[in-house]
Amino acid sequence: MKRRKFIQNAALGSVGVTLGPTAMACNETSKKEFSALKDIEDSKATLPVVIATWNVHKATEKAWKELENGASALDAIIAGCGVEEADAKGQTVGIGGLPDREGRVTLDACVMNEKGEYGAVVCMENIMHPIAVAKKVMEETPHVMLAGKGAEDFAVSQGFKRVNLLTDASKKAWEEWKLTSEYQPIINIENHDTIGMLAIDKNGTISGGCTTSGLAYKMAGRVGDSAIIGSGLFVDNEVGAATATGLGEEVLKTVGSFLIVELMRQGKSPQEACEEAIKRIIKNTPNFEDFQVGYIAVNKKGETGAYAIHQGFWTTTYQNGKNENVQPGFYNKKG
Repeated sequence: MKRRKFIQNAALGSVGVTLGPTAMACNETSKKEFSALKDIEDSKATLPVVIATWNVHKATEKAWKELENGASALDAIIAGCGVEEADAKGQTVGIGGLPDREGRVTLDACVMNEKGEYGAVVCMENIMHPIAVAKKVMEETPHVMLAGKGAEDFAVSQGFKRVNLLTDASKKAWEEWKLTSEYQPIINIENHDTIGMLAIDKNGTISGGCTTSGLAYKMAGRVGDSAIIGSGLFVDNEVGAATATGLGEEVLKTVGSFLIVELMRQGKSPQEACEEAIKRIIKNTPNFEDFQVGYIAVNKKGETGAYAIHQGFWTTTYQNGKNENVQPGFYNKKG
């Protein structure tokens, strides 16, 4: 609503008198943030680039080839993550994922594009490619997230086929687990790992995606960080993107991926931002030695970073024509 000019001037004058130093400080902060963004924009980019959590060289290779053939960053991520979702031998995403305590394989996934648009599915059963369904949620519905049976029915309406996601190997593992029913996340073992992938195409467009079958033998209905915007994934096309893996409950508490992007906005490198996000978890969690969290990030000019609580976290990066697995730095040096 418009205000009378004299009221507007009086209000501004009052703010100038009472909050002068604060206003000046805010102005200086804005200048610093603008300067950091400008530095990113002016730097020579090393593009395209694909980075993902864990040792997933087939997935990053697929995404890279899609980028080379002119696909968007988002479509490249859908294709790349789809490789892992379709691999029945992997027990953390898609078909073959380890089930919840009731023996049901439920999947979570999300995508975010350069426009800040977001789509997700949680607790979805019987559909092999949740990340592709998440993209459909973003593009074909007025919503950003669908859950459970609603997500499954929507997927079928979009042409996805129902399949039995519980493989013989995962069923056997679940039946063996039931003998003790002990619930304890094991660091770097496939009971809580997520495939998070970030990509920048040759035009500098950033997108991200995250897909998982979640914590093995979780309580029915449990949702982790992977499909939650700002926690498991966040993209800002002016700055960069970040994604997480590990124990989702701890990532959710610190909104880790959003934190990393905001730290990069303030001028930190992707590596510095990932390290700070891990330290935030450590600071507030005395039992951090009992679980793993790892982050990856990329900024607008194609620089990447990665960091974890414990040794054993891996990343895969396809850049400059090379598809490389790297074990990044980690916080806990004990043992």
